[in-house]
Amino acid sequence: MKLAKGITLLALALSAHSAFAADQSVPTDSSLHVQADPALKSLVPADVLKRGYIVAGTNPNTPPTTFYKEDNKTLAGREIDVMNAVGERLGIQVQWSDTGGFDNIIPGLKTGRYDVALSNINATPTRAKIIDFVSYYDASLLGIISRKDANVAPFKTLDAVCGLEVGAGSGTTQVTRLEEASKACEAAGKKPIKVSVFPDRPAGVQAVVSGRVPMFLGPYEGLLWQVKVIKPLTMSGEITVHDAPVSVAFPKDSALEPAVQAALNSLIKDGSYQKILDNWGIGFGAVKESKRNQEIFQ
Repeated sequence: MKLAKGITLLALALSAHSAFAADQSVPTDSSLHVQADPALKSLVPADVLKRGYIVAGTNPNTPPTTFYKEDNKTLAGREIDVMNAVGERLGIQVQWSDTGGFDNIIPGLKTGRYDVALSNINATPTRAKIIDFVSYYDASLLGIISRKDANVAPFKTLDAVCGLEVGAGSGTTQVTRLEEASKACEAAGKKPIKVSVFPDRPAGVQAVVSGRVPMFLGPYEGLLWQVKVIKPLTMSGEITVHDAPVSVAFPKDSALEPAVQAALNSLIKDGSYQKILDNWGIGFGAVKESKRNQEIFQ
């Protein structure tokens, strides 16, 4: 796996940060810069243009999604690269805020604290009732990690963990998925899954390393990165799902959605988008088109 230039392994393995929620104007480092398209800038709402920037919220978690670099103050990762490129294509600055937790993202969007949010957010019909989405990454593969010395036999479906303990991050769709799988285990006459919820992915991964929990379920691309750099770990489960893509999240009926969707499709068309994903070793998750709201679920 190719590691992004200038990124060392140690701190990135379990990247976390204790910034306060909505820490404004967090500096970022982009791996790719693009040219503005004046025609697309005309799609940006007048109030956003007058303000001069888009406010983007993220919960810095682990590479390759969003994380703090070794200086513990500069954000980098897939989400940073994608949204910063969107801003450059639209000819407007993006200012980043640390949401202080994944659970703070939707409330922050609903109250107008953030114009957009990017934090490995799956579009779901339930979430679509209260926020809007523009898709940008295919996360149809989940991973389950364990310690190598646990000698867990590789598996492809969640029925393999009936009767076992598996961790997941608070507020994520992985918690719901494990709870549903646990009910299926019981319906099949097997023991339920013990679902352990952690405040974020780094906490869950560290729990596996320390032996507090035997396994942890999360986005495949993030856990793949971590098993490469945390030697005691291995990828034991590769779970194919049929979720809607990871998406940029917006307050309901945001006037900014058409501009962001158009910019994403422009980046996809000219190859900039693929270069961003390839830089992080996750080009396998590229989408061919960015879709919006109900189009995503069709």
